[in-house]
Amino acid sequence: MARLNRKQKRKREEQEGLMALQAFMNAVIGVFRLYLFITSTFRPRRPELSPNPDFYQTHVNNINRLVRGSDADCHEQLRVNRQTFMRLCCLVRGVGLTDSRNVCLEERVAIFLWVLGHHTKQRRTKFEFYRSTETISRHFNAVLQAVLRLHRMLLETPNLVPANYEDNRWNWFQNCLGALDGTYVPVNPPAADRPRYRSRKGDIATNVLGVCTRDLKFVYVLSGWEGSATDSRILGNAMERPHGLRVPRGQYYLVDAGYTNGNGFLAPYRGQRYHINIWRQGHMPISKEEFFNMKHSAARNVIERSFGVLKMRFAILRSPSYYPIRTQCRIVSACCLLHNLIKREMPNDPIEHEYTAWEQAHVNDVPVDDNIVNVESSNEWTAGRDALAAAMYNHWLANGGGQVEGILP
Repeated sequence: MARLNRKQKRKREEQEGLMALQAFMNAVIGVFRLYLFITSTFRPRRPELSPNPDFYQTHVNNINRLVRGSDADCHEQLRVNRQTFMRLCCLVRGVGLTDSRNVCLEERVAIFLWVLGHHTKQRRTKFEFYRSTETISRHFNAVLQAVLRLHRMLLETPNLVPANYEDNRWNWFQNCLGALDGTYVPVNPPAADRPRYRSRKGDIATNVLGVCTRDLKFVYVLSGWEGSATDSRILGNAMERPHGLRVPRGQYYLVDAGYTNGNGFLAPYRGQRYHINIWRQGHMPISKEEFFNMKHSAARNVIERSFGVLKMRFAILRSPSYYPIRTQCRIVSACCLLHNLIKREMPNDPIEHEYTAWEQAHVNDVPVDDNIVNVESSNEWTAGRDALAAAMYNHWLANGGGQVEGILP
């Protein structure tokens, strides 16, 4: 056998090295495959969900689950029944709101009602509706603007209390249009404005003026004032606005002791027992002033009940939200408009039953009256109130002075 020269020896060594390296790599790959086989055999595999081929149908099914099921489910999730939901969709469509490219009108309205009713974060809402945060925000604001454009249609026109009215709460208040009061709604203003929004109760809130009729429908709503503003100042501003509150001569609204007893506004006697829970506990009036306050509080309770039902229905009014302050105030007005729509379309409202049960559970709660300074009182209006109080009290005494109807909830 011929002896190999130096070049041939080097080539042979390189070939033997490549063969050894290939054998080593084959051994490593074999060990790795064995490891994968063992781990896949003795360890449970992670479940994999196949993507939905028809993603749009998922949204349709989700909306049908909310509004095509039962009234109970629809009310629990959206705070309205199915008929009211479809009626609202028709109304907003009439003011220009339509389907978007990827979101139908019904889903846009459902997103809006969901946020108002549950006050959930947008990341929670986007998970519920399978949408992005930007989509949720955009459609919420679009529906909000559409609902505000319905104010001429949804705000109620006040009706006078006629003579010989059958309701014992109102039969003494002829020519009365309803009741008004202010309420605090928590808001989240910019840091520089927080001192102006701090109310006398210490909360950061906006002071909302609400005017309602005898059947708890809002006639006028003014939101946006800081919590530090007084009720009388807000009422004065409401009457000065071009399209503000109007009270015809000879007619009036019932107000609490925070307002002046003057033309167009009938207030109770100060320094006398007034709160309705005092009379619900069984106490009897001992003077004409207390009897007048008792009848006054029973009738004026409609505005307290309206605010109570409103906040119980829409959770976004019970805690501050992180929308811009202007949007937060618009949300209050939109909730009042939706409240009127619900009163028209839902004669049997479960929220009102819940509020009645809450009133009965808190019948022993009597808040401490605040000290109010009397500004620009009317002697003529005060004399008229005295004459009305005397007529009420004498009529009650002439009939035996027993339990007064229309006080209990």
